[in-house]
Amino acid sequence: MLKSYYLILRGKKADKMAGIREILATNIKEHRRKCGFSQDGLSEKAGISSQYLATVETCRKFPTPEVLERLADALGIETHELFAVDSAPQNELQLLRNDIISEVVKAVKQSFAEESQKQKK
Repeated sequence: MLKSYYLILRGKKADKMAGIREILATNIKEHRRKCGFSQDGLSEKAGISSQYLATVETCRKFPTPEVLERLADALGIETHELFAVDSAPQNELQLLRNDIISEVVKAVKQSFAEESQKQKK
């Protein structure tokens, strides 16, 4: 989910809009999948065409406030949740940290093993 969040931080209006569209698209897809909806199912429940929903989920269109409300209602969430940026960057940083620690531990163990082998000779 963090792919485009950094675009928002750059400060350019076009980049901000691209970032907002990507956040919205990602959140709609995630909530739709959590609810078990296909694009057709969600679009039917929200009263929009599945083609329009596909263009929103691919960042080609940005829905009106009314459509945002209908999508949120269909997903059983508040409208503002469609724009929520969760702690995914923190989660990814934690995963990276864990990977680095694992690599360091491996390198230290290997170094000790090699040193042990040298001392035995």
